[in-house]
Amino acid sequence: MPEVKRYTVSEPYLDLGCGLGEAPFWEKDRDTLRFVDIVKEKLHTVKLSEGPSSHKQWDLKYSIGTTADIEGNKTEFIFGGKTGYGVFNKETGEHRIIKEMWTGAERQDDNGGKAGKGKNLAERMRSNDGAVDSKGRFYVGAMNDPAVVGNGNFTDEGILFRLDPDLSIHRVKKGVTIPNGTSWTLDNKTMYLTDSPSGKIMAHPYNPETGELSPEGKVFFTCPYEGGVPDGHCQDEEGHFWVACFGTSKVVRVSPQGEVVAEVEVPTRCVTCPELCGTKLFITTAAEEEPEKYPWSTKYQGALFMIDVGVKGSPRNNFTGKV
Repeated sequence: MPEVKRYTVSEPYLDLGCGLGEAPFWEKDRDTLRFVDIVKEKLHTVKLSEGPSSHKQWDLKYSIGTTADIEGNKTEFIFGGKTGYGVFNKETGEHRIIKEMWTGAERQDDNGGKAGKGKNLAERMRSNDGAVDSKGRFYVGAMNDPAVVGNGNFTDEGILFRLDPDLSIHRVKKGVTIPNGTSWTLDNKTMYLTDSPSGKIMAHPYNPETGELSPEGKVFFTCPYEGGVPDGHCQDEEGHFWVACFGTSKVVRVSPQGEVVAEVEVPTRCVTCPELCGTKLFITTAAEEEPEKYPWSTKYQGALFMIDVGVKGSPRNNFTGKV
C-alpha cells in the first residue's frame, strides 16, 4: 500500500451555508471559480486573484446541477438544469433551457412512478453531475429530485444523458440512482461513472470517436470509509483522481490503480465535489444531514474550502455545439 499524504483544512474559504454546494468549475481565462447551490437554486462566483471579497451570487429560476464551458463562447456556459440542458450568460445572469430531457409522455401523470411522488417523471427528476468528453459531448446524469421525492427515497429512475454538438440528445445509461462524478482517462478510452449509493466508481470501456459506452464496467474505486459514498471528482495532470467521499469529511487522491495516496480533511462531513484551480484544490460541501448526531459538522456546513496540494488539474473539455 502506498504511503498516504494527509492534509487538514480548519477554516473555510467562503462560509456560505449552501444547502447543496456542487459543481465547482474553474474558468481559467477569467481566473474565476463558479459553483452552484442545487437546493437553494443559486450560482456563486469568486474571482480567485481578488479573493473571497469578490464573491458574487446569482438567483436561478430552477436548480442547476452541473456546468461546462462552450468552445469559442466567452460570455456563456452550458448547464444541466432541472428539466434539461440550458445556457447561462456570465455577464447578465440570464439563463434558459435549450434542450428538454423529457418527452411529452414523460410529462404525463404517472401516479408518482417508482418513487410514488410527483405527478410525472419530469417533475420528480433533476440534473446532477456531468462532464464533457474529448469530442465536445456533454454528459449529464439525472436523478430523483429530493425536493419532490424526499431525501433518501431515491429510485433507479436515473438516466445518463448525452448532448452532442449537433444538439441531439441521447440516453446513454438507464437504471442509475444518483449519477455522480464523471470523467475519462487521459487517453479517453475509459469512462468513469459514479452511482453514489453503490459506494463505487466504475470504469467502462469507451469509444471517443462514437461516444459509445460499454455497459459492462469494472470497479475502479470503492469508498474506504464506513458510511461514506463517492460523490463528485476531478482529475489532475498526473492522471490521479480527487474524489469527494460524502459523509466522511474527506477528499481523497486516488491513483490510476485505484489506491488512496492522499487525503484532505475538512471540518464538515458532507463534502460534495473538488476542483483544481492551478494547484489549489477547492471543495464544495452540503448541509449536514444528521445535525443531532454530528453537531460539530454544522458550524461550516455548506462552506467552500481551499488548500494547495501542489499538483495542477487536468484541462477541462469544452462543449463544441453552437447554442
